[in-house]
Amino acid sequence: MLRTGDHAPQFALLQQEGRSRRYNSSAGRWLTLLIFFETDCPTCLLTLPYLSRLAETIGESFPAIIGISQDPESATADLIQQMSINFPVVVDHDLSLSKLFGPESVPTMFLVDAEGRVVRSEVGFDKNALNSIAEEMLRSGGHEPIEIAAQFDGAPAWKPGCCSRHLEAAGAGPGPVQAPNLSIRRGARASRVELTESADPQEYCQDAGFGDGLPVIAPTVRRVEKMLKGCPLAPDEIVGIIPPNYGVATVEKIAANACMAGCDPGMMRVLVPLIRAICDERFNIHGVQATTHFAAPLVILNGPIRKDLGFACGSNVFSNVARANSTVGRALQLILTNLGGARPGEIDMSTLGNPGKFSYCIAENEEENPWEPFSVDRGLAPGTSAVTVFAAEPPRGVSEHNARNATQVLKAISYQLATSWTYRLCGMAEALVLLCPEHVKTIHRDGFSKQDARRFLFENTGVPLRVYADAEGSEGTQFAASYRQIMVDGEACYQKFASMDSII
Repeated sequence: MLRTGDHAPQFALLQQEGRSRRYNSSAGRWLTLLIFFETDCPTCLLTLPYLSRLAETIGESFPAIIGISQDPESATADLIQQMSINFPVVVDHDLSLSKLFGPESVPTMFLVDAEGRVVRSEVGFDKNALNSIAEEMLRSGGHEPIEIAAQFDGAPAWKPGCCSRHLEAAGAGPGPVQAPNLSIRRGARASRVELTESADPQEYCQDAGFGDGLPVIAPTVRRVEKMLKGCPLAPDEIVGIIPPNYGVATVEKIAANACMAGCDPGMMRVLVPLIRAICDERFNIHGVQATTHFAAPLVILNGPIRKDLGFACGSNVFSNVARANSTVGRALQLILTNLGGARPGEIDMSTLGNPGKFSYCIAENEEENPWEPFSVDRGLAPGTSAVTVFAAEPPRGVSEHNARNATQVLKAISYQLATSWTYRLCGMAEALVLLCPEHVKTIHRDGFSKQDARRFLFENTGVPLRVYADAEGSEGTQFAASYRQIMVDGEACYQKFASMDSII
C-alpha cells in the first residue's frame, strides 16, 4: 500500500475525471481525499455518508473527495443513488488503480496534497480519523473545521473493513449486502456436488478450500442427514447470517460443517445457539473476522449439557482432551471460514493468528466451584445449559505454586492482566480470568467472593507512569491524557481497566 510521501498514481487523471463529472474550477489549496470502496462492504456503507457530509460542507468549488469504486458501473450507480453520494465517483473497471495504490482492505482513504503526494492514509471506519481528516481538509481550504462524526450518533467508534477486491480470489465480485434479518426464516438448501468414483471426497474438500489445513470428514448426503437428526429445526431454517461475507447459516449448512469437523449429531444442540450468539451484533464477529489483531472466538459451556455431551472441564481444558470440545470449536471455525469468508490472507487479516482458530472451546468445572457458575453471573438461572462467546487472545498462563493466601494469588494475576491487549493501552480492553480449583479454594478460604476477587484485580492492576516516559508515539500513549491515575504498590499508575465489569 502507498505510504506517506509517495506520489499518488494517475492523480492528475483522477482530478480531471472528478472535475468533468461535477466541478469546473482549479485545485487551489485543497487537499484531495481518495476513498477506495466496494458497494457490498458494510464498513464502506458506514463510511460514505460521513464523507458526503464533509463534501457538502466543502461545497462544489473543487472535487476535494473522489470515490473509487471497485465494482461495475451498474452496482456503483445504484449505490450512488441509494445513498445520495454527493461527490464524484470513478469506477476502477479493471482494478488497475487498486493495484497501483495497493489497499489491503476497503474502505481505504488516501489524503493527497496539491503536488500529488500522499500525506496520510487511513484504513477502515474510524471516527477519530474522519474528524481529523475533515479538520485538515477544511483548514486547507480556509474553512473552519467541523465534527463530521459525532461520538454518540449510533455508529461504532471503529470498525474494520473487507478485503480489497483486487486481492480477492478470481471471480469474486459484488453481491447483495444482507443485514442479519431473521424475520426471513428460510434459506436455500446447501448445494450438492457429484464426484466421480475415482475422486477422494476428503481430498476434494481440501482442494476446494472447505477445510482448515487439516483433513476433514467429507460431508456426504448420508452424513449430513444423520447430523440433522440432532436438531428439530427444518434443514432450510436460517439460524444466522455470518459476516463479513454475510453467508446464510441454515441448519443444513451448519450440519455440513459439523460433519467436516468430526462432530456427532448431539453437538447440533450447541452449534445452533452458538451461531445465534456469534451473529449477535453485540459480539461484533465482523470485527473479529477481519481484524489484524489475533483474537478468536472462545466458546464457554455451562450447565447440564456439559455432562450430557461429554465436554471436558477439568485439567488440560484448553487442549486436545475431549472430542466435544475439539469438534464444536472446530465446527465454529469452519462455519466462520466457509460461510463468513474469513480466510487467512484474504478477509482474515490477522498479523500473527491464534491457535484458537483451529478450535477454542472450554466448559466450566461447576462441580468444584465454590462460587456461582459463570452463566449465573451473566443473568441465567442455575442449572441452565448455556453457551457464551468471548473474543480472546491465546491463553496466557500465570504460574503461582507457592502463594498461600488470596492476595498473593490475585497479585500474581494482576501483573499479567496489565499486559492485556498491549501494555500501555488502558481503559479499553476486557479480560477473561480462568482460575484453577486449587487457587479458587485459596481465595475462597480467605473469605473472598467472586465480586471481591474482581474488585481486587480492578483496583490493583495498573501500568506505571514511568513506562510512558520517552515512549511518545507507542501504542496507548496517544490516549494517556484520558487515563485514570491510581496507586499500586506505592507507585503511581494508570488504571488498566475502565470498570470492574471489564474483568470477567
